[in-house]
Amino acid sequence: MTRLFVAACVAMACAAPAHAQRTRVTPYIEASQVLVSDLSNGGDLLTYSTLGAGVDAQITSRRVEVQVSYQYEHRFSYDKDLADDSMHSGLVQARARITPELTIEGGAIAARSRADIRGDALGTSQGNVRNSSQVYSAYAGPSLATHAGPAFVNAAYRFGYTKVEAPNGGTGVPAGAPALDRYDDSTVHVATASVGVKSGKGLPVGVTASGSFTREDAGQLDQRFEGKFARGDVVVPVGRGVALTAGIGYEKIQVSQRDALLSGGAPVVDGNGRFVTDPSSPRRIAYNFDGTFWDAGVIWRPSRRTFLEARAGRRYGSMSYTGSASYQIGPGSGVQIGVYDSVETFGQELNGQLTKLPTAFLTTTDPFGNQFGGCIYGTTGAAAGGCLNQVFASTVTSAYRARGVTGVAVLNRGGTRIGVGGGYARRTFLTPQSVGGVSIDGTSDESVYAQLFASSDVGRNGSISTSVFGSYYDSDLANAQGILGYGANTAYTHEFGPLSATASLGLFGFDREGDSNASAQAQALVGLRYGF
Repeated sequence: MTRLFVAACVAMACAAPAHAQRTRVTPYIEASQVLVSDLSNGGDLLTYSTLGAGVDAQITSRRVEVQVSYQYEHRFSYDKDLADDSMHSGLVQARARITPELTIEGGAIAARSRADIRGDALGTSQGNVRNSSQVYSAYAGPSLATHAGPAFVNAAYRFGYTKVEAPNGGTGVPAGAPALDRYDDSTVHVATASVGVKSGKGLPVGVTASGSFTREDAGQLDQRFEGKFARGDVVVPVGRGVALTAGIGYEKIQVSQRDALLSGGAPVVDGNGRFVTDPSSPRRIAYNFDGTFWDAGVIWRPSRRTFLEARAGRRYGSMSYTGSASYQIGPGSGVQIGVYDSVETFGQELNGQLTKLPTAFLTTTDPFGNQFGGCIYGTTGAAAGGCLNQVFASTVTSAYRARGVTGVAVLNRGGTRIGVGGGYARRTFLTPQSVGGVSIDGTSDESVYAQLFASSDVGRNGSISTSVFGSYYDSDLANAQGILGYGANTAYTHEFGPLSATASLGLFGFDREGDSNASAQAQALVGLRYGF
């Protein structure tokens, strides 16, 4: 129910009025000069150049909504202390209404993610950054929303793909920590359907029957995820804008994989640090749940701008809590909060979160950071956006139970844009008792994160922006310590017709518990961009 509401909320927020038809496509090239100073342990002073190209585009019509923001950047180092590097950063969201009932949706993201929860947490793409992997994910599929008499009928299908490259320069994991597998790629198929009748349509209560099927195949250790469920829900109005709800269902989830090839008791790894699959290994069960679940709660909708749903029940063999809340402050301002509990994989969670992002989003000026690796802010109050920090905490290969809360608030008014996001996430891993000689079944990791972005127009041709973020990561794994990551930057951009110039300053660092060697970097950048 929560996911269905979020999807509907995004659809409502992104739909532009019929008269607001516009097309804007701006390809560009840019060049920058970067200075990086290591503030810890008498580190080096590095300078290098970057060249990049990209495109910003937005197409809005009565039937089509598309926004694209993509950039490719390559840096050229002057000495051996800094490696050449390339980075892709982008987000694409598209929705096309084929008929009043049938819609085609798609999207893609390119961003940087931390590879290992125990490794470095330097939240910048500039300088020598370890524990950072390039990630790509995309999805596409149709959705149908129609009626059969008084009953509504919904159905949807989504195909998704996720790919993770090997981390640059290693992960910075403390010595003695066991080696973990590195994510490669996966494909996922998700099909959902629901049918029901709202209260007042011949019934005193609302009734819905729904079901879904998920199949994911991952490249690492031949991992396979199959999940299916069917459930029924009842909504009972008890007052103006208030209703009680309850649901019960049956669910079957099975996650399986093969063993890693061992040599001398240690896993064999390929050139990218990934475990090699043992071809003679039988398929081993990592997780197998087969049974009923239930939940109950309250729905509060006092107006079209305000929504709250909270549920508690029993799922996956223990108590489960979910919910969502949204408040549209104005046309360009709003708040959105979600509480979740689900069994996931990295590829599924990233692909699923991508489907919830709005088709109208804010492109921030952050020349040092990873623009789409954290919170993404919408430009309308009813679709505030969402955060991907909990997914990008690390690119884990194992399935896990994901629980947490995330929230975003946006203010878009005139030339001022402000976005705030944050949350808490806990992942409990579901694996066979030993994977590559290391048992992580039942262990957990946690992340807490917060992020602020603000920008404002300065005069007719200038703008200034600031972003601040902080995060904390912890893990139950052996020899793992808590890691605090932080960063801040500010940038001023001035436009001279199609040419624009940017100057920026930033400070980034992380501190590992029990380790006196904290890492901090000061960075400066000047750049030119030419838009066609």
